[in-house]
Amino acid sequence: MDPELKAYFTDYSSLDNEKHILVEYYFESLVPPEVAAAHLCQEMSTAQWHRVGVDEDFRPEFAAKVVDIFKMNLLDEPSSPFLARQMGWQGEKLFSCRVKIAFPTHNIGARIPNLLTAFCGEGVFHAPHICAIRLEDLTFPEEFLAEFEGPQFGVGGLRQILDVHDRPIFMGVIKPNIGLLPEPYGELAYQAWLGGLDIAMDDELIADSCWSSLEDRCHLLGQFRKKVELEINHPKIFQANITDEVENLIPNHDLAVRMGANALMLNSMTVGLSACRMLRSHSRVPLVSHFDLYGAMTQIPFQGIREQVFIKLQRLAGFDAILFAGFDSRMKSTHEDVLANVAACLSPMGNLKPSLPIPAGSQWAGSIAPLYEALGTIDFAVVPGRGVFEHPLGPHGGAFSLHQGWDAVKKGIPLDEYAQDHEELRLAIESR
Repeated sequence: MDPELKAYFTDYSSLDNEKHILVEYYFESLVPPEVAAAHLCQEMSTAQWHRVGVDEDFRPEFAAKVVDIFKMNLLDEPSSPFLARQMGWQGEKLFSCRVKIAFPTHNIGARIPNLLTAFCGEGVFHAPHICAIRLEDLTFPEEFLAEFEGPQFGVGGLRQILDVHDRPIFMGVIKPNIGLLPEPYGELAYQAWLGGLDIAMDDELIADSCWSSLEDRCHLLGQFRKKVELEINHPKIFQANITDEVENLIPNHDLAVRMGANALMLNSMTVGLSACRMLRSHSRVPLVSHFDLYGAMTQIPFQGIREQVFIKLQRLAGFDAILFAGFDSRMKSTHEDVLANVAACLSPMGNLKPSLPIPAGSQWAGSIAPLYEALGTIDFAVVPGRGVFEHPLGPHGGAFSLHQGWDAVKKGIPLDEYAQDHEELRLAIESR
């Protein structure tokens, strides 16, 4: 190896761990992984590291450095022949590996845009000799995490607001997803709340629309929410989607909350995580992130960004609950990825509160048992759409069937057997 490239390798134990983020990639390369990894570090940090004719070296303080290369293999075929040919591949074997890189935090500061520029920018996805690359994980030091507010409420705060402490939280996406006029839309939410739904939420496609303005929808849904709270003496949440241009986020927040929304949803990646972090500093209600856009970057296992990275970044930005692709086959997520996303929401992460994980995908009362079994915790949300709002007995019956599905889990009774004496659950099964 070129002696100059050796400067991009180090033993992690020799570094100040509190001053470095651990960045993990999978890549395929035309040259040996050690050479490709050194060039990757060079491109994502110091690049041309001195001026011509000047005796200086920025690498000791500013270089990203390889601390581990593992799972190295020779490939007969690249994962993407197109990308490999673009890099000059002519049919020979390629290398693949996973690499861990220590990146100095002072290069970027506690800034999400700068972080993404360093770890997902030109230097990474156009690094020499690398024809496919995927950002797999980020591990942050405590000092770096302390610069972020993180979730304001988190799992515990949401449970306190809803007074729900001994089961998963039941959310419901009001259907149809493009929305209705506010009055019938609110009536659907009202019936679902009466049936036991905790949170009625806008879908990602409806925000401030010409047929259902944010003001009118939040006003009516807020009235319905307060009505049902008085009738059953139990708190509920209406979660309004305020996705918009950045300049409108704070006005939308203030309007929605004033009109009656007591949680807000953002399509976080389409808005931008820095904008979401700004709103977190202003908001006084829980914030929930929808997973639009990042499917375009996460679904290819050899290229792009692994979903758990986005989960961690959304937690940094301050989301109290995070939607992501769940176990349903149409979501194209592996079992391993879903579990990793849940762990990214709930695992200790410095001073940041845990975010409520919401693994989405065509859920209904029968989804609760497999979710609970797979996740091993009650700290998640079930998020049906049609499973509640297209139930044969209407939203009231659909929401009630969720509670019956959970009761079956608690009592250890098979779902079909428990449904024999519980009409809402029986009809939910029959309508699948």
